[in-house]
Amino acid sequence: MDNVNVTVVIVTYKTAQFTIECLHSIDKERDLKRFNIQVVVVDNASGDAADILDAVKVNHWADWVAVLTSPRNGGFGYGNNFGVQYALQHYKVDYFHFLNPDTLLRDSALFELVNFLNLHPTVGIAGSSFELPDGTLWPYAFRFPTLFSELSEGIQLHFVDKILNRWIVAKDMNQTQQEIDWVMGASMLMRSSVVQQLRGFDESFFLYFEETDLCLRAKKLGIETWYVPASRVMHNSGQSTKVTLLNGGPKRLPDYWFESRRRYFLVNHGVPYTIAADIVSILANSVGYLKTWIKIKLTGKTDKRAPNYIVDIFKNSPLFPNNRVSNPFTSSLPD
Repeated sequence: MDNVNVTVVIVTYKTAQFTIECLHSIDKERDLKRFNIQVVVVDNASGDAADILDAVKVNHWADWVAVLTSPRNGGFGYGNNFGVQYALQHYKVDYFHFLNPDTLLRDSALFELVNFLNLHPTVGIAGSSFELPDGTLWPYAFRFPTLFSELSEGIQLHFVDKILNRWIVAKDMNQTQQEIDWVMGASMLMRSSVVQQLRGFDESFFLYFEETDLCLRAKKLGIETWYVPASRVMHNSGQSTKVTLLNGGPKRLPDYWFESRRRYFLVNHGVPYTIAADIVSILANSVGYLKTWIKIKLTGKTDKRAPNYIVDIFKNSPLFPNNRVSNPFTSSLPD
């Protein structure tokens, strides 16, 4: 694979130190000299660029790391598309690797993704397996959200999960590479041709659901997405947004999470389906919160559900006509 060219795109927002550590892990992969690696770091207007540029200079990375500052914080998809646009203008790119700044590549993690796509020409997207900072495996990939997944996630009862198992979004994966609906954008390899065919991420998603939407758009075009467990990446989840931090108590989800969820359902399934999904979610979560309240009273265990979830689903629902308007697909990448 000497002639294979991979561009890693990292979007950072107030995570300069994590980004620098991530670059160190990429540098170790570069030392293997299996293929050509370029990195484009995009500071999403957070002020991170100066610290990262200092690290690039100190570590002599300037020949393979470009650090850009986007004109605004347009979100995850916007930042990645900004990096892709730069790379297409400056490098030869066979593959794009979208990588979170709060990650570290484990041994040969990028090689395993590249090798997999090289060996499977019908596959357009490949995602890594993840581990937590303590080394614990986090073996999940994902199914597309549906009415049934909203029901299961709301009620959170074991017997309901067993009945609806094939629709639950988070799928517990084994160590076998396999096709899946979507993979986390925290470590996702895509063919450059696929990125350009899809015009990258839909920038109307500020954060969350953008990789779900991208993989669904790919699937509609017959482009496969696969989970590749041999590619292992440490993910220190939630460092930019603080939404998915694994420590601490439950946190209220930000408005942009609900806006992205609504957009995903509206764009891909239409208004009636989205309203149905919201009604199912409200009813299921009502049962779920009641169950949780009873459990707390009986056992004293703390509530792990996000506060105000039902209220937030309701106020962001297209049950209200003003919430039925969704922006058209937006991308800075050309047609």
